[in-house]
Amino acid sequence: MEKSNIIETKTGKIQGYKEEGLEIFKGIPFAEPPIGKLRFSPPASKQSWEGVLNTTEYGSCSFQGQSELEQYLGKLEPENEDCLSLNIWTSVTDGIKRPVMFWIHGGAFKTGGGIDPMYDGSALALRGDIVVVTINYRLGSFGFLYSKDIPPNVGLQDQLMALKWVNENIESFGGDPTNITIFGESAGGYSVLALCTSSEAKGLFRRIIAQSAPYIDKKVSDKITKNILRKLHIREGDLDSLRNIPPEEIIKAQNEVVASNPTEVMTLRPLIIGDTFPKHPLKAFLNGECANIDFMIGTNLDEFKLYTAMEPIKSMVGSDAEKLIVGFLAMNGIEIKRGEEIIKTYKKARAEKYSTESLEVLTAVINDFAFRVPMTRLLEAQRVHQPNTYNYMFSWPSPGLDGILGACHSLEIPFVFGTLSSPTLKEFVKGAPKELSEKMMDAWISFAKTGNPNHRNIPNWPAYDTETRGTMIFDKECKVGNALFDKEREAWDGLLKI
Repeated sequence: MEKSNIIETKTGKIQGYKEEGLEIFKGIPFAEPPIGKLRFSPPASKQSWEGVLNTTEYGSCSFQGQSELEQYLGKLEPENEDCLSLNIWTSVTDGIKRPVMFWIHGGAFKTGGGIDPMYDGSALALRGDIVVVTINYRLGSFGFLYSKDIPPNVGLQDQLMALKWVNENIESFGGDPTNITIFGESAGGYSVLALCTSSEAKGLFRRIIAQSAPYIDKKVSDKITKNILRKLHIREGDLDSLRNIPPEEIIKAQNEVVASNPTEVMTLRPLIIGDTFPKHPLKAFLNGECANIDFMIGTNLDEFKLYTAMEPIKSMVGSDAEKLIVGFLAMNGIEIKRGEEIIKTYKKARAEKYSTESLEVLTAVINDFAFRVPMTRLLEAQRVHQPNTYNYMFSWPSPGLDGILGACHSLEIPFVFGTLSSPTLKEFVKGAPKELSEKMMDAWISFAKTGNPNHRNIPNWPAYDTETRGTMIFDKECKVGNALFDKEREAWDGLLKI
C-alpha cells in the first residue's frame, strides 16, 4: 500500500493511502466518541491529537437495528458507539479546489453507514475529478431518542458536525468549501431536506440532491422513547442508568419496539423540533428560504416493491391489499372515503399501461404517498424561487428475486456511485447496463459542478416547471417524460401539505 501525502487538518495530521490515481482517507474522526456521558448528547468537537493519525481503514458504523434486508445484503460491520468518522476520496491534494460531494447514507435511520462498499467513492471521484465524502452518524436509539431529558436529533447534529468539519478542512484535500453538494438516499435524502431548514447549516453547502426522500411526518412524539425505556425497565429522567446500560441491550429493546410497529418504516427518525430541524422542509421551500440552493430530486418507479417482496408486509397484503391501503391512509389522516376514491383513480388511470392487480395498485399508491407526491410538492415550491430545479425517475428493473422488485427503493445507488460490481449486489444488478451508470454518474457530477445535470450523453434535461413537469427517466434508454402519472398526482390534490 502506497502512503498518501500527510494532510494537516484543524485537529491534527493524518495519512491515508494512494490507489489508482486517488488519495484515500478512511475513518477520520470528526467528533469525540459519543460514549459514556456523551451518549445521547449532541456531538462534541474533536480534540487535537499528536503525531500522524493512520487513516487507511474505515471506522466502525453505528450500532445497527434489525433489518429485513439483512437476509439479502448481510449486516454492516464493525459496529460501535464510537462511530463518528468520515471518509474522503480525492483526485490529488494539489491545492486546486474541486467540487465536493458529501454523501449521507440511508437505512431508515436504524441501519447503514458510510463504510458500505456500495458507497465507495473511488469511481465517482476519479471520473469527475471531484472530492467525495461519506460519513457515519448515530442511528436508532443512539441518534433519535427524544424526551424532556434527551435532546432531539443528535444523529442529525452528527451530520451537521461532519459537514462543518468538511467546510473547515476540505481545502487541504483539494476540495472547494464554497462548492459542496450534499446528497443522500432515503433517510439520507430526508436528512438532506432537514438540513436545508437549519440555520446552523446555512452557507455550508451550495446544492442538494435528494434521492427517494420519504414523506416527512410533522408529528413530534416521545411515545417510541417511552416504549424503549419501558422495555429496558428504566424510568424517565434516569439518564445516568440509560447511559450506563450496555448498548446491545438498548438495541434489543429498540428491535422489539420497532417490530411491534410493522407498518412504520421509520419508527425512530428526526423530529421537527429544535434548532437543527426547526420546520418542515416544504415550509422552508415555500418561503423561499432555500432560494439560493440548486435542487435535484427524484424517485424510483417501484420504490415500495422492496417492502412488498419481504416479510412482514408480504404476509400482511394477501388478498386484502385494498383494505390495507385504505387503512394505511386513514392512519395517516386521510379519510376512508377519500382513500377509496384514490384507489378508483389509480385503477382507471393505470388500466391501459400498467397492471391493476391489487398488489400493484397498493405499491403505486404507497409509492406516491411516501415518495412521489411529497417530492412534487417540494419541486413546485422550489421552482418558484430557484430555476436550477431538476427532477428524475429511475426505472431500470432489477432481475433480483425473479424480477418482482422492479425499479425498487435504493436500486439507483450503485449506478450513481459506479459500484455495480459490489459483491452483495450481484443478484440485484445482474446484467445492468454500465452505460446507464456512466450517464447517471456524469449527471450527478455535472450538477455538483455547475448546478445543471446536463451532459452530452443524455437528451436535453429541462429544468422542472409546473406546466410540462419535465422529468429525466433513467433506464436502458434515457429520455425526458412530461407530466408523468398526472392523473394519479391529481388524486392527491389538497393532501400531503403542511
